[in-house]
Amino acid sequence: MRTLEMAQATAPLAEYARDVSREPVILTVRGKPMAALVSVENADLETITLSTHPQFIALIGRSRARQRAEGGISSEEMRRRPGVQKTTRGR
Repeated sequence: MRTLEMAQATAPLAEYARDVSREPVILTVRGKPMAALVSVENADLETITLSTHPQFIALIGRSRARQRAEGGISSEEMRRRPGVQKTTRGR
């Protein structure tokens, strides 16, 4: 991992972006991490956008907490609910 003080980061962004395939680049301000440039593998733009969106992260956290507290619904139960018909695989 490469650490670089923001004031010293004077090269074009593209130059730092080329380096992230080898190692992440952490930008700091007075020694405190402020930003990270990391390689993005096996992810699309939607995944990256949602994984950094505070409201979406909070929603997922609430959903997980509710599932732990109340339990979930099995797929069989969902199929029994009105209006949900069982489908045949492969069709």
